[in-house]
Amino acid sequence: MTDEVLSRVEGAVGRITLNRPQALHALTTAMCRAMTGALLAWREDPAVELVMLDHSGERGFCAGGDIRMLADSGAGDGAAAREFFFVEYRLNHLLFEYPKPVIAFMDGITMGGGVGLSMPARYRVATERTTFAMPETGIGLFPDVGGGWYLPRMPDHIGLWLALTGARIKAADCELVGVATDYVESARITDLKSAILDDPAAVETLLTQFEGDAGRPPLAQHQDEIARLFAGESVEAIVAALETADSDWAREQLKVLSTKSPQTLKVAFRQLRLGAQARSFAENMAMEYAIGARVVQRPDFIEGVRAVIVEKDNAPRWDPPTLEGVTEAMIDSIFAPLPSAEAWSPLP
Repeated sequence: MTDEVLSRVEGAVGRITLNRPQALHALTTAMCRAMTGALLAWREDPAVELVMLDHSGERGFCAGGDIRMLADSGAGDGAAAREFFFVEYRLNHLLFEYPKPVIAFMDGITMGGGVGLSMPARYRVATERTTFAMPETGIGLFPDVGGGWYLPRMPDHIGLWLALTGARIKAADCELVGVATDYVESARITDLKSAILDDPAAVETLLTQFEGDAGRPPLAQHQDEIARLFAGESVEAIVAALETADSDWAREQLKVLSTKSPQTLKVAFRQLRLGAQARSFAENMAMEYAIGARVVQRPDFIEGVRAVIVEKDNAPRWDPPTLEGVTEAMIDSIFAPLPSAEAWSPLP
């Protein structure tokens, strides 16, 4: 138990509330351990019928992980960063395999680590305040916490587009691509939570009763374009397709991609290719842990955090600076399996 995670049983509902609003509920190792402990305690408890994940305050569900800690660790021996990934990914897997229904309220910013908490939930509620993104390529990281599993299973290469560009999407688009299962206006969320706490068995009926209209998904007008232009066999092929497309939208994507870490673009591309072929979520998470254990100590992550989060000059100097400079051997070394004693494993 930590005051940054509030875990309690209310009626027949196990409720976990993220409570670090000053940091947009960015996850720490202690927070992940606290959530894991609560979920394990409730897993076999017949008094708990449903789990609710929400957050305090109004700014967002969860902006990700504690990036500064990861960068500080990566600049040293990387041990604290690897511990965080190991514990966080076990939590992600526990939620993915959880035997009881979970409802996550994605009311506000839902990025990075917040995606890892919400995507395994059976019910994922978006509001007009929801902003979903996997922005990791902009800081030399990669879309982890199960991104390799979820993103390639979205329609029309939209997941790959999200992974490479870090694009932010709102509620209607979240419903379009399967990130959100339901849309409820934020003003009605408190009443919906109360109704679920009173009668968790009626959760599906209640979601139908409270359902709002998120409007037309803006992404729909670009869906065919994404399907065509992000179908390439490499990041270079995608860039070439965008260059020949000659549309304002394609030019905007090129501009965005030019700001990202070339190394991480290629890491994310391969991650999604392998994740699409993974036979289980655990297999995907073991792959992501091997990537994370290495990428967190590479120059691009340290530099990305400096440029975007610490000094905020937004002028990272990537190494290598071009896609052509990122060799297959470099990517192979990042994806190589870890020695068995260092590899990730699910909770026993």
